[in-house]
Amino acid sequence: MIAPRSPVVQTGIRAASPLAVVVATYLFFAGHNQPGGGFAAGLVLGAVVALRMVTGMAVPVRADVLLAVGGVLAAVVAVAPLLLGQPLLDQVVVESTVPVLGKVKSGSAQLFDAGVAAIVVGLVLAVMNGLGVEQMADPPVPAQPEDDRSVREAGLAGGPAGSNSRVGGPGGGGR
Repeated sequence: MIAPRSPVVQTGIRAASPLAVVVATYLFFAGHNQPGGGFAAGLVLGAVVALRMVTGMAVPVRADVLLAVGGVLAAVVAVAPLLLGQPLLDQVVVESTVPVLGKVKSGSAQLFDAGVAAIVVGLVLAVMNGLGVEQMADPPVPAQPEDDRSVREAGLAGGPAGSNSRVGGPGGGGR
């Protein structure tokens, strides 16, 4: 297994993380008309979170926060049309002209996808926490041996040959 605190692995993940975020952003915005969307973007972002957790790098958010925000956002977007007399999950599309990009369309489905992405990342984070990945990334440090003098004074260990260590006992004859 690769050492979780390996500088090579951590540098690779630091270099790949921004690229993965760009890919997730593309999937998120292209998902309405092409393959992708909130679920695919959430999986890519979840992979980044998982890699960061396995190597012991910081994860900036908690799973319960992502799950709550994603669930509330998706529920509000789903139920809001009912309050306006429209069917459940009805989409509202907004068009605007942006100077560099030209005509841009967006809709309430984008907000719903944002909620789905937050839920997916939150679930990946929760599963990783449940599996104890943080403890795997920080292996327990072996106990350091105590000072020989304090151990000898307590009578718990034998000293070098010729010292006044324990006399008798299993396997050690008397003097």
